[in-house]
Amino acid sequence: MQKKINIQNKKARFQYEILEKYTAGIVLTGTEIKSIRNSRASIAESFCEFNEQGELFVINMTIEEYIYGTYYNHKPKAERKLLLNKRELKKLHKEVQNTGLTIIPLRLFINDKGLAKMDIALAKGKKLYDKRETLKDRDNKRNLDRIKKTYNN
Repeated sequence: MQKKINIQNKKARFQYEILEKYTAGIVLTGTEIKSIRNSRASIAESFCEFNEQGELFVINMTIEEYIYGTYYNHKPKAERKLLLNKRELKKLHKEVQNTGLTIIPLRLFINDKGLAKMDIALAKGKKLYDKRETLKDRDNKRNLDRIKKTYNN
């Protein structure tokens, strides 16, 4: 039984307003996928960017070196190519260029077939007052849940 790998970007939903979600494959080497299977990766500081050929890359994603990888090991902070349909890539590229939105990774996981996938989102950065609003809503919801719990008992 293989354990579930689910590496999340917890700050993303707080710092960005998510507009659209996509699931993309990632081009990895052997030692990279082995490190991911050992949960030795982080997408907290990462973002996605297009190159000159119109290919989408995830930048600043950290995959720690595989402990048993000798000279075959990979660079921990290398750019990694994301795989999407041409239509999706064109749409994302147009959105990023025209409206100034960002593409951020939300979740890195391994699917049922054993392939590494990444949930990415087209997102708009939140302003400071939006973040305060989010915190306020969260506190209010927590207080309401407490009140409901006391009345239900």
